[in-house]
Amino acid sequence: MGLPGAGTAANGGGMAEFLGRKSRYVRMDNVLPPEPEVEKGDGVGGGVRVRGGARRHVFFCSVFASLNHVLLGYDVGVMSGCIIFIQKDLHIDEVQQEVLVGCLSFISLLGSLAAGRTSDAIGRKRTIGLAAAIFQAGAAVMALAPSFAALMAGRLLAGVGIGFGLMVAPVYISEISPAALRGSLASLPEIFISFGILLGYVSNLAFAGLPDHVNWRVMLAAGILPSISVAYVLTVIPESPRWLVMQGRTGEARAVLVKVTETEGEAQERLAEIEESARVTSAGKVVWREIMRPSPVIRRMLIAGLGVQFFQQATGIDALVYYSPTIFRDAGIATEGHLLAATVAVGLSKTIFIVIAILLVDHVGRKPLLLISTVGITACLAVLAATLSLLARGALPGGAAVALAIVTVCGFVAFFSVGIGPINMVLSSEIYPLRLRAQAVGLGLAVNRLTSGAVAMSFLSICRAASVAGAFTAFAAVSALSVAFVHWFVPETSGKTLEEIELLFGEAGGSGGVVELGDGEHLVHGRCEPDGRR
Repeated sequence: MGLPGAGTAANGGGMAEFLGRKSRYVRMDNVLPPEPEVEKGDGVGGGVRVRGGARRHVFFCSVFASLNHVLLGYDVGVMSGCIIFIQKDLHIDEVQQEVLVGCLSFISLLGSLAAGRTSDAIGRKRTIGLAAAIFQAGAAVMALAPSFAALMAGRLLAGVGIGFGLMVAPVYISEISPAALRGSLASLPEIFISFGILLGYVSNLAFAGLPDHVNWRVMLAAGILPSISVAYVLTVIPESPRWLVMQGRTGEARAVLVKVTETEGEAQERLAEIEESARVTSAGKVVWREIMRPSPVIRRMLIAGLGVQFFQQATGIDALVYYSPTIFRDAGIATEGHLLAATVAVGLSKTIFIVIAILLVDHVGRKPLLLISTVGITACLAVLAATLSLLARGALPGGAAVALAIVTVCGFVAFFSVGIGPINMVLSSEIYPLRLRAQAVGLGLAVNRLTSGAVAMSFLSICRAASVAGAFTAFAAVSALSVAFVHWFVPETSGKTLEEIELLFGEAGGSGGVVELGDGEHLVHGRCEPDGRR
């Protein structure tokens, strides 16, 4: 059929075996005799490769490509502490704080939109390097900023760099990964965002003791260090085979595919699929017309994909991460050292549970994790809102309020990280047909960034108008809607080929039904030629 992933296992393979259970979805190619696990050739020319070697290569390429996401996480985490000291040093008001914090999402959206055309022009690998360079320039300007205007200029520049990185890494990973690993590998950028947030929190705590006119500058300047590692990345990872095909460099694309697939035959098959994909996606106007006037099947895909992107941010994750010191202060933590130490606990929770999500996403399934995540987020938000409300009325002791606030905030980021945090991009990378994937994923990212910016830029104003407890009550209500949305509009896609996913949205109508083996067999048989060929 010329579609990547068709006829390949997508159940997580070794990941499921690692966890000691089998997936409920069984693929027909899983029951075929195993291929011989021998190696011949030089690793570039072909032959049969050692099973697992290609997967390790793809894994490390995906890890290196995701490093720019540390920059976004670091910026989010470090700004939560920086804003305390920037306010003292530059004497900025509440509106300026909101603009400084929230503008990053809007600017990163512009960077992401520009990155699409840039990566087509200079390549995915060079765009990864360009993203790091732009962020470094922005971080340097912020660290040296003598005024709020200069600080904003640096932040806007850093936002463009982050936007480039946000766009190009998932594209690169999806273009180099086999279908069997796509769920886990597509989650890697989220773990690097979480790791970056943790680094930002640790930086806040480490440098808080410096003078107020120095500490926030050192915190921001430290963000340059992770981006320097990208220079090494550019010497290690190969260029995207799809981009090489688009440039007419088919021989180089084949050499890359041989390294990231397990057999020469599989490399040749993927090369043919990429060549077909490049021909189909060249008609960009046709693609956008199909997205703007979708068929019922495409409409259900867009509702699921865009809805998950919206709810990921509308539940308030960025507000909680950016303003966690404000939340803890409202709960009764008074000293700056204790505030920043509490945020480190938040960062640890987020990082630990995103690792758990990566282990589970191809094993447990997308929808169960989404339901666990959204239900848990709703409960944590409701308890946090009730805690802050009772404390404001004097009906809750201060020590109990502090403990509940820390537990619920850590619980929020844990539930977020185990489900809706990473799975939004996993779903986006697999539910859309190949011809629409790049544009539909870009549209989803735009929805995500716009929602993030709106939440971050309005949080303090909402708190002033309705109290911090009122703001989290509103987030809890939105989160409750996300539970219903996942239940009704997001089907299970784990362990299914692209053909099965299309059938799922076509026949199940997005109601959350699942396609079992018999459905897949019926689909395959229905699309076979009389002689048995697909």
